[in-house]
Amino acid sequence: AWHMINVQEIVSLHRDTVARWHTHPIANGYEGILELICQQHQFNFQLWHEEDKARSPDADDAVIANVKRAIDKFNQQRNDWIEKVDDRITEMLEQKNISPSPDARLNSETPGSIVDRMSIMALRIYHMDEQAERTDATPEHLEKVQNRMAICLMQLDDLAACLNQLLEDIFAGRYRHRTYRQMKMYNDPTLNPYLYKAKNRTAAV
Repeated sequence: AWHMINVQEIVSLHRDTVARWHTHPIANGYEGILELICQQHQFNFQLWHEEDKARSPDADDAVIANVKRAIDKFNQQRNDWIEKVDDRITEMLEQKNISPSPDARLNSETPGSIVDRMSIMALRIYHMDEQAERTDATPEHLEKVQNRMAICLMQLDDLAACLNQLLEDIFAGRYRHRTYRQMKMYNDPTLNPYLYKAKNRTAAV
């Protein structure tokens, strides 16, 4: 039953949407688990471009402060949607009545976290390809870009193969599947001391 998640469809989704979202509004036309994967990818796309803004030498303090807040928000959402992808896999296993065998092993990395790494790699490959198309770059620069591109493509292939194998093992009951909660503390007003102390100070005034 694991083939309900087609890893090559995920690779194509990441590649196609990165290209499209650079020229068209961000949109998600997918269904099922691919809809969640596309949403997770969208947060990585937005995160990538906010980080680019933060590194601009023209960015003043106010811009950097706003970008930092946006980065925190997108990073939180990115992590939330990794969990949603993993939760959906749990639902799929329950629907198929698939339970791990007594001697099933546990992988430290979940399918959702591999999908996240594939998403980031797709963004890296797109922007590396932009560098390869530059007409103002030196031959040395272009050679460096080509070498890095080859490594990125190999790593993406490896990640896709690992995801495929892990899904096979999970849906065959050979591996346990568990959603790992990120437990991000910095955005939680009850866990970040700067947030709850500030709230207490405001209340005391």
